[in-house]
Amino acid sequence: MKRLIFAIAAIAATVLFGGRASAQEITEETPRIVRDTIVYRFADAVDSTLVGISLLDAMPSDVKIHQSQRTQNGLNLYISRNKDRVISGYRVRIFFDNKQTARAASEAAMESFLKTYHGIPAYRSYQSPFFKVTVGDFRTKSEAMVLLRSLKARFPSAFIVKENIEYPAADRVHTFVTDTVRVETTTL
Repeated sequence: MKRLIFAIAAIAATVLFGGRASAQEITEETPRIVRDTIVYRFADAVDSTLVGISLLDAMPSDVKIHQSQRTQNGLNLYISRNKDRVISGYRVRIFFDNKQTARAASEAAMESFLKTYHGIPAYRSYQSPFFKVTVGDFRTKSEAMVLLRSLKARFPSAFIVKENIEYPAADRVHTFVTDTVRVETTTL
């Protein structure tokens, strides 16, 4: 198994470093660099005509669903009780400070963000003694990394945090999905 891993590492090093590595040069003692990187893949195909429509309402007229009124009431009750449910996800923190001017600075950071990035939610909070501004609602860390990269020029101290988030809207525009993968390379 170790030989297979080293062979794969040699192939990856050859591709990454322009043919300067071979299987003989990579050993167990060879220093390795592990990095998170973003990859793009095609999104799963969905029928866009069903977006926002109840599956039961979208059934053809010749399909009959027989269920008791009690079952339907239970389903409706479940949906109404879980509207405020939060999920764990990721956001990008663009401001985090506890100076005397932190309140005004957090307001300015949030205002600056909202003027530039329309459609991305921003949240300002105070948890003694820190004022915080976090932006976005992302299900995966890789989605948050995409925003972080675009924010680094304007907010150089920005970083990703894991928080309870609101349900993000489904993306109907992009046909690809970003994902984070861990890449291990060797230094030769």
